[in-house]
Amino acid sequence: MAINIIVCAKQVPDPEGPPSSFEINAEERRVTARGIPPVINPFDENALEAAIRIKETSGANITLLSLGKGLSKAVILKAVAAGADASLLVDAEALDAALLDPFATARLLAAAIGKAGPFDLILCGRQAADTNAGMVGLGLAQLLGIPAITLAQKVEIADGRVVVERVLPDGYEVVEAPLPALVTVSGEVGDLRYPSLQAIKAGKALPQTVLGLADLGVEPAGLGRVETVRLTAPSRERRCTLVEGDTPEEAGRKLAQLLRQEKVI
Repeated sequence: MAINIIVCAKQVPDPEGPPSSFEINAEERRVTARGIPPVINPFDENALEAAIRIKETSGANITLLSLGKGLSKAVILKAVAAGADASLLVDAEALDAALLDPFATARLLAAAIGKAGPFDLILCGRQAADTNAGMVGLGLAQLLGIPAITLAQKVEIADGRVVVERVLPDGYEVVEAPLPALVTVSGEVGDLRYPSLQAIKAGKALPQTVLGLADLGVEPAGLGRVETVRLTAPSRERRCTLVEGDTPEEAGRKLAQLLRQEKVI
């Protein structure tokens, strides 16, 4: 019997964009990306790829869930066409990613999942490329009251349980949990496959549900628990010291002395 998988996917400014395109607005305490197109968070793409592999081996219905302000339908279409069966979008002016902290995001996702119907497995990226907080997945599992496994490099379904290879600093461990469960997926799973042109055309006909905040019955205002007190660009100081010597040996000796003086070695 095919299981129901929900993949949470956040739209973020393309992390491959040039650093000069990111500006820090100290007054509004937010980072603004200028001229950078949105993409699906790369770790969420890894999660979608993991879901598609489960679908290929065990059978699954995959729903892509995304919430935000002004979601790009083209970005969603490309992700859905890779192998999802439907999409659920929550799009509202108040869902500005810069104004949502991890708890508020998890709370809104939990409300949206409540509208999506029964589920067996939720897959999230290990962290978002814009904040690198890595908190939403675990918060979502807590709110839904289901077990969570983090940092998956492989996800399989066997005998009604999710079996995960979990990344460790020196290898991996195998962890199991009963369904329903939530798994955060790491980059070791591999990149999301690129959909064919035919799949993209077919993706336009797949079911898509668009909800607003009124449908969720949750207002993001007041949900946040993290306050950004100050946001400034880190100061950088660069110095250049030329180490000279009459011979290469003397120059090397002076370099070693300088590195030791600066406590580099």
